[in-house]
Amino acid sequence: MDDFTLSNARGMEVRFIAYGGTIVSIRVPDRNGVFADVTPGFDSPGDYANDGRFFGALIGRYANRIAGARFTLDGRQYALTSNEGENQLHGGPNGFHRATWQVAQSDRSKAVLSHRSPDGDQGFPGPLDARVTYAVTDDNELVVDYSAIAGAPTPVNLTQHAYFNLAGHDAGDILDHELTLDASHFLPVDAALIPVGAMRSVEGTPFDFKTPHRIGERINQSDAQLSIGHGYDHNFVIDRSNEGELALAARVHEPRSGRVLEIFTTEPGIQFYSGSGVGSDRAGKGGHVYARNSALALEPQHFPDSPNRPDFPSTILRPGEEYRSRTVYRFSTS
Repeated sequence: MDDFTLSNARGMEVRFIAYGGTIVSIRVPDRNGVFADVTPGFDSPGDYANDGRFFGALIGRYANRIAGARFTLDGRQYALTSNEGENQLHGGPNGFHRATWQVAQSDRSKAVLSHRSPDGDQGFPGPLDARVTYAVTDDNELVVDYSAIAGAPTPVNLTQHAYFNLAGHDAGDILDHELTLDASHFLPVDAALIPVGAMRSVEGTPFDFKTPHRIGERINQSDAQLSIGHGYDHNFVIDRSNEGELALAARVHEPRSGRVLEIFTTEPGIQFYSGSGVGSDRAGKGGHVYARNSALALEPQHFPDSPNRPDFPSTILRPGEEYRSRTVYRFSTS
């Protein structure tokens, strides 16, 4: 599988492969200038094809879940390929994370990935031409720009499924990472992790990250939503003054290394997953075996099951329109 490296003048390095557009390594410094790889994965690119945790992959056509693997659009019902019980997760079993993307790398800091999804792909209507740009800036940012054009009306919800452990990919659990989310509401879910009912205020709940909290601080509290998600696996509604503008959604601080990750996005939501299912007996990089909660994911996206929820912001892309989204991962130290 083709392997590509992006870097900046300060030594930050992002490696990815064409398969799934998968980010396989992100190397950034700690407060003492010592570099470490802060995303889990595998030494062999081929291992990503046999893993179900979506490590570092591009997700589409639809990030997160669609209930019953079906939706109705313009009076017609579409049946999707299911891959999580009766539901579809992350675009189906052969979603964008299983595609080999075309890659054009213009210089050491930027690459453009493209993929054509045919009509009927995983059950979605019409062809879709998707394009993603990865760029590393001298401010130690990874900028991800998404665009897509549809040949027929279709839901589109793209994201990047990178996991992070800011102490280093092999440094143990992330429960002492301090998380801040600029979100006053989250989406409660049913037993299948499908949003149910109205968005809920985080106030007075373990989901209140408006101020920094250790991820492990309240993860074992008696709470129905924490039980369903085996920790955190929920979409948070980002507080923003202007729809579609780039805004700070999340900040993660790892106290031992001093590394900080800030995530800015134009998306209305961000899925916080505390990594209950990251554990596996399969060896990862350097032979390291990842355990439960050894990495976290923060996935900017539209809300789960939006094609079946007219009360949520629409994810329908129509011919003549262009889907555009931006996410910035900014690394620093404190």
